[in-house]
Amino acid sequence: MALSAVDLLRNIILDTVRNTARGEWKLLVLDEDSKKLVDAVVKEDDILQENVTNIEQIEHKRPLNQSMDAIYLLSPQPHIVDCLMADFERRRYRRSYLIWTSLLPAELRGRIDSSASGREQIAQLRVLNVNFFPRESHLVTFRDPWSFPTLFHPACNNLVRKHMEDLSQKIVSVCVSLGEYPIIRYHRPRNPLHEAAVLCSHLARFVQEELDQYAQFHADFPPPSPRPRGVLIITDRSMDLFAPLVHEFTYQSMVYDLLPLNDGDRTFYKTILNPGEVSQEEKEMEIGESDKIWVQNRHLHMKDLLEKLVNDFNKFRAQHPQFAESSESASSINNIKDMLAGLPQFQEGKEAYSLHLNMAQECMNIFQKCGLSEIATVEQSLATGLDEDYRKPKNLADQVVRLLDDDSVRSPDRLRLIMEYILYRDGVFPSDTQKLIAHAGLPTQDSEVIQNLELLGARVEKPMKDTKPTPQPLFGRKQAPSQGEEDLSLSRFDPAMKPMLEEVIRSSLDQSIFPFTKPQLDATDNLATQDNISQASLRSAKPTWARTRPSAMEPRQRIIVFMAGGATYSESKACYDVSQTSMKDVFLATTHMITPSLFLRQVGDLSVDRRRLHLPADRPKPKAPAHLFEKEPQPGSGPAAQRPGGLPAPPQPPTAAINSMNIGSNGAVNGSAGKHQLPTPPTIEQPANPGKLVKKDKEKEAKEKKKHHFFSSSKK
Repeated sequence: MALSAVDLLRNIILDTVRNTARGEWKLLVLDEDSKKLVDAVVKEDDILQENVTNIEQIEHKRPLNQSMDAIYLLSPQPHIVDCLMADFERRRYRRSYLIWTSLLPAELRGRIDSSASGREQIAQLRVLNVNFFPRESHLVTFRDPWSFPTLFHPACNNLVRKHMEDLSQKIVSVCVSLGEYPIIRYHRPRNPLHEAAVLCSHLARFVQEELDQYAQFHADFPPPSPRPRGVLIITDRSMDLFAPLVHEFTYQSMVYDLLPLNDGDRTFYKTILNPGEVSQEEKEMEIGESDKIWVQNRHLHMKDLLEKLVNDFNKFRAQHPQFAESSESASSINNIKDMLAGLPQFQEGKEAYSLHLNMAQECMNIFQKCGLSEIATVEQSLATGLDEDYRKPKNLADQVVRLLDDDSVRSPDRLRLIMEYILYRDGVFPSDTQKLIAHAGLPTQDSEVIQNLELLGARVEKPMKDTKPTPQPLFGRKQAPSQGEEDLSLSRFDPAMKPMLEEVIRSSLDQSIFPFTKPQLDATDNLATQDNISQASLRSAKPTWARTRPSAMEPRQRIIVFMAGGATYSESKACYDVSQTSMKDVFLATTHMITPSLFLRQVGDLSVDRRRLHLPADRPKPKAPAHLFEKEPQPGSGPAAQRPGGLPAPPQPPTAAINSMNIGSNGAVNGSAGKHQLPTPPTIEQPANPGKLVKKDKEKEAKEKKKHHFFSSSKK
């Protein structure tokens, strides 16, 4: 998969900086939100190499720099526009190039357009459409965990429309950045029970309108491409409630489920390096796209991971003579740790392998200590509706109760088991729920977590005489693996994401459950994509019988899945797996990534008072800092010395300055060059040849720019 969302956004930002005020030295001005976006994909040094002398933040105190142009890369928020207007009034920079991360609301655009000082200073104003955060090459998030309560909490209904408008703009940003004008489909639940069942249909309509409007005002969108037209599928967390509950045993899923990570804008894990040695230290190490071992191994099943880490270490050892000193084979994790401890000369590789060996070992320790093998055996039957022999399971209630009695099973795992059992049974009698909670020794408030599943479309309680037929699974039951296929009994469950994508590729996805936003047009176009008709003009498309290139060399169709309310790492892995097997590029976009513990907490929060959620919409609106509107101090000015009685002290004669003063031939005052330089009086006389003056001015300006660059580079 050559295309990476991380590289895509990095290139967009760097190309924008490079081509704005091209050839000129300039400043880059960010705000708090846009800085997070830039920091997620671009290193500061890469920006400074693009004729940028400094990177500033608009909310911070900054010096006037009226001889320098500024590129503003800003998020379209009212208080950020206030900061910008303060800069215009102060004429902080010479010229301003305004670039917004997403569409600027009309009222904010009107404020800028009506500013006389702004019109004089603005050299360019445009929208970049980059309001998203690539977390991995094919995983994009909006870093918005508050989306879940906003969409599903009953007290947040008045926030839903505005939130979906914001989501639609971010989804359009992803599509525009990828150069895709996709066919849009959305999840429409069969026999819905919850109020939020209409969420996907409304969001899909908003996205369709935003995309159509963008295409209407941008004649170059979508860019011509031989690639088949993309597909955008909009769904939400309620489509699959098992995925955030079931224990997954791939490396990434286990790490995020079991280990105490510091997971913010970046992810860190605290580990012990060089244990038992003088150089032993506790270090917080980052886990991300720059970690090659992590990227290569994060989707491996744990049983394969341990073997691969050993093999990779042996290869690493063979490639360096220093590793060959010991003839002992790296046949176990403990052997590898011992060998790593003796190789200080390869600190970076040593720390990277130590990190992943420690994390893998800790995952396996928890797996064994907490009885996850026994839990997973029951979970797989509950989630798939099939036992290990792919038959209808028997005595699941007894197996669940037996696990609830097991002291090694942790309380969160007991709650997950009860929720999975209720989902499997499509509801139980209310008294049975209370019995299960009491038997598990869980606090009574956990019953609210279970009850809140109804807000996501699950049936938690059913009457004594239930005539409702058993609901059919969204997709067919998984078939037993054919002979020769590997069958992992503890990993039989696939999140609904995987069969959904497979059916999209086969053009067999049920249109009654996943309808099109434009049924007649898109249904025809969807068939056309199977014959590789591109999103360019049909007349430019090559007939299928005339194709001579092998399929592996053809441009890969792109499928974008957006999941509102959070996605799991197992669903992310499903997208990568389908990409590899289908020769498509599948991108997962979501509001935020969820782990089992976060999911339990957020579901529980659906019944708490909204005021306790501290939603961004309920917080005081951010304001521009007061210092931006304070009068700029004049050069040399300071607080006046006061005499007793409050009268200002008389000015002191500048004897020291006069003694050190020399008037040079160029009018510069020695002794003040590092502080306040006297201004050069303006030249009134008009030259005989204006062209020569222009040339001299340009040469002088070029020298000043080189001077600025020199000082900025030495500043670091």
